[in-house]
Amino acid sequence: MNTLNTSNANTPRSSVLHNRSFLRLWIARIFSTSAFQMLSVAIGWQMYALTGSAYQLGLVGLAQFLPMLLLTLPAGQTADRYDRRTIVFLCQLTECLIVLMLVLGSIEGWLSAVHLLAAAAVLGACRTFESPASAALVPDIVDREQLPKAAAWSASAMQTAMIVGPSLGGVLVVWGTAAAYIASLAALLVSTVLIFFVKTVHFVKKLDAVSMDTFLSGLRFVFARKIILGTISLDLFAVLLGGATALLPIFAEDILKTGSLGLGLLRSAPAVGAIIVSLILTRYSVERAIGRMLFASLVVFALATMLFGISHSFWLSLFALVLIGGSDVVSVVIRSTLVQVNTPQEMQGRVNAVNSLFIGTSNQLGEFESGTMAGLVGAVPATVIGGVGTLIITMLWMYRFFPVLRTQKTYTAEEI
Repeated sequence: MNTLNTSNANTPRSSVLHNRSFLRLWIARIFSTSAFQMLSVAIGWQMYALTGSAYQLGLVGLAQFLPMLLLTLPAGQTADRYDRRTIVFLCQLTECLIVLMLVLGSIEGWLSAVHLLAAAAVLGACRTFESPASAALVPDIVDREQLPKAAAWSASAMQTAMIVGPSLGGVLVVWGTAAAYIASLAALLVSTVLIFFVKTVHFVKKLDAVSMDTFLSGLRFVFARKIILGTISLDLFAVLLGGATALLPIFAEDILKTGSLGLGLLRSAPAVGAIIVSLILTRYSVERAIGRMLFASLVVFALATMLFGISHSFWLSLFALVLIGGSDVVSVVIRSTLVQVNTPQEMQGRVNAVNSLFIGTSNQLGEFESGTMAGLVGAVPATVIGGVGTLIITMLWMYRFFPVLRTQKTYTAEEI
């Protein structure tokens, strides 16, 4: 009897891994996310080298966020009306062209801060269309009951890339930013080829006429469901305030004095924690207590952010960043699974576009907030203040704004 139970428990996980289209998408995400992590390290390093300004580092995040803010709703409509695989494929081709420009500009020496901001903006626009299409692609290629495992495996792909990308980026910029850009271009090309061979089986094309009603339907869907709204808004404000990673070039150069190699290790540390936790989540489900797990993880995230801010030890800083990454991935898996399980197939693109907007706001706008705050009060106080703010937000969501989320146990929401 025990043998049969073990076999049944392993079947969904094995079937996900043996789904060729999901495997191609999973590997493609590793390569594409690795490319963007390398780009993030290289652009941030080059921007700080050119300007020496924390404000300019923050502007890189703002340049990526503004296109997302403007294009999220059209991106969701596009993902529900057209083949999602084709959207991802065309976006990645465009990203390859932008990175090629960065390669040539670095080699020939004409890249300026304006060029870097423009490249970040175009890459942000591409990612705005790519992210909801890519997220909505998962339910197109796996069965509904496999979505929690697929979400955990997807998170592991992202975090694997966030280990490889920053580390490789930090090493490559020692030989010049052009080397990091070339490696990013190669990774993007591999991802583009893999996406081309992904096959969808569940896609339901949206045939309704485009109107303001359908344009805003994704927003209405999210705001009508407190479980989904509470989860993604909690993640938004927590990461928005606790975005210490945007300041890593300053910590590496001025506080910990580790140089570009240390920067790569610091950028990789959150992903080390994240991939450990995400791999655990592929085997053990948190579905019996997702509310408690979500809030506990954010408390750890806040405390680890404060620890990183006050640390002047490289190894203690690495440990704090590992805790940050490990706690953050719990929120990622819970949020993405909640959205996919509780969203009709024909609305996946629009709802995932809203989810991507929340994610982008917390990441890119969080970088702008962190850079601005660091410019005003310094990197260490800005990081500590961010951690305190995250802790306050967590308490408010838990007891004041979304207490229903605290007692949520399963991924299936009861509300209509």
